[in-house]
Amino acid sequence: MNRKTFLKKILQLSILGSFPLLYSWQIEPFWIEFVQRKLPIKNLPEHLRGKILMQISDLHVGNRFDWNFLIKSFQEAKQFNPDFVVYTGDFVNSGTASECSDLKTVMKHAVLGRLGTFGILGNHDYGENWKDLECAENISRIVENSGITMIKNNQEEIHGLNFIGFEDLWSPNFNPSEVMKDYDPSKANIVLCHNPDACDKAIWNGYQGWILSGHTHGGQCRIPGVITPVLPVKNKKYVSGEIDLQDGRMLYINRAVGHSFQVRFMVRPEITVFTLTQA
Repeated sequence: MNRKTFLKKILQLSILGSFPLLYSWQIEPFWIEFVQRKLPIKNLPEHLRGKILMQISDLHVGNRFDWNFLIKSFQEAKQFNPDFVVYTGDFVNSGTASECSDLKTVMKHAVLGRLGTFGILGNHDYGENWKDLECAENISRIVENSGITMIKNNQEEIHGLNFIGFEDLWSPNFNPSEVMKDYDPSKANIVLCHNPDACDKAIWNGYQGWILSGHTHGGQCRIPGVITPVLPVKNKKYVSGEIDLQDGRMLYINRAVGHSFQVRFMVRPEITVFTLTQA
């Protein structure tokens, strides 16, 4: 092999080696996937069968990636004309003044449901160390001013669909027993719970039905069938997608539309489009 051929091979290998880094930094983090699937719900009123419920999770508005991607994703999401929309926490990274200002800009373009729009807070919405209650209230006000009803350890029923919202597991306000003591199994219930680790707590009062979560981002990077190296949960089974909890509860973990850091590999950002059906 002469010198020219050798240098050509080195260049080719360098290009091939850099592609996964470039892809995981500049391509996949901004390659939104609209995951479409059915959501079978017990006691679902007939007039809600076939309606669309959209889940949007973990916006993470901040300076770690270009949040204009969120606005573009919202514009695409509106094409589905959702009847209900739920936001399952982590609207910001840390709740600084600049992040709150940017969140106001992003939420001017928020996707709203024709029949109802609800949200819960995530750990990042509680600021530093997840304990800043003033920060959480500020985030809630911004989101509510965007047309979203925030649910905090309570339930909201609309058009025959009952949304049960938890405060975040890591926050000082986590107290799901406050709402689960009033759980009515005769209703068409959906629980919104940011951190799926809450599924393993003794708080459920016999609940049967769906739990919609976020928090994990699907790990953001993974080698399918081999490893998901970073998961912010104790139960490492809680990665993403549908999980049967084997006791009448079904968990769905959204992979997040935003990112903690601008890197994704084999874990595209997600907005979930559910079609409601009778269980």
